[in-house]
Amino acid sequence: MSSTRADRAGTARRSPTAPPRSFLWARRVFLTLLTGFVLVPVYVMVSSSLKPLQDVSGKFRWLPSDLTIRPYFDIWDTVPLADYFVNSLIVAGAATVCSVVVAVFAAYAVSRYRFRGKRVFTVTVLSTQMFPGILFLLPLFLIYVNIGNATGIALFGSRGGLILTYLTFSLPFSIWMLIGYFESVPRELDEAATVDGCGPLGALFRVVVPAAIPGIVAVAVYAFMTAWGEVLFASVMTNEATRTLAVGLQGYATQNDVYWNQVMAASLVVSVPVVAGFLLLQRYLVAGLTAGAVK
Repeated sequence: MSSTRADRAGTARRSPTAPPRSFLWARRVFLTLLTGFVLVPVYVMVSSSLKPLQDVSGKFRWLPSDLTIRPYFDIWDTVPLADYFVNSLIVAGAATVCSVVVAVFAAYAVSRYRFRGKRVFTVTVLSTQMFPGILFLLPLFLIYVNIGNATGIALFGSRGGLILTYLTFSLPFSIWMLIGYFESVPRELDEAATVDGCGPLGALFRVVVPAAIPGIVAVAVYAFMTAWGEVLFASVMTNEATRTLAVGLQGYATQNDVYWNQVMAASLVVSVPVVAGFLLLQRYLVAGLTAGAVK
């Protein structure tokens, strides 16, 4: 009798919409495996960066036999990592600023005004994301070389040329993303700003931009991460003086040996700005990526 009452009480406590226990256990197992799949490579990187080169080159061990932080000091001497770091900051930062500024004006115009060719413009902007980046490598190379020969402006092998290159594939996505976010901002705010005496630019910077901060931050994070870790264009469009971090990491591989412990240490150092920025702007990034999904 008591067991029957207990069963009835347990059944009453469970919500009729609650998932079955088998699903809960399956979810826990899946999340545990997924967490291990993500954290194991990070552990291998960290442990390998704290080992001498002979330990990394030999048989892999989960627990280091001899811990050392020497690789974190050697990475700055083996290759000019500091110069590559500065180049990456300048290129990624300039590409991010240019993408955000141009995308804000373009997206505001598309979302608020009607003009001839608006549909064609938006479709063209989105269609650029359908083509692989390597398709533009040779045309951009020839354009930069010809511009340099004709005008003396050295775009090939310069930071400015690399910034323009990154804008070709970060700017279209930024515009398309901000169009959806600006359209989710009520037009009544623009009308209220106009009544108060603001012009189009005043309404943009005083009303729309503050309301669209999460979307703008998401665009900025996307543009920065794309430029920071890009390898294909940076390996062709740069020289020894303008080389970025993504390409400079190849300098730890020589003809005689590969400094795996320094590669892992440098990879962790390179990842710090991106990870720190992502953690600081995470709440804005999530809000910006989900903007416009529900209106």
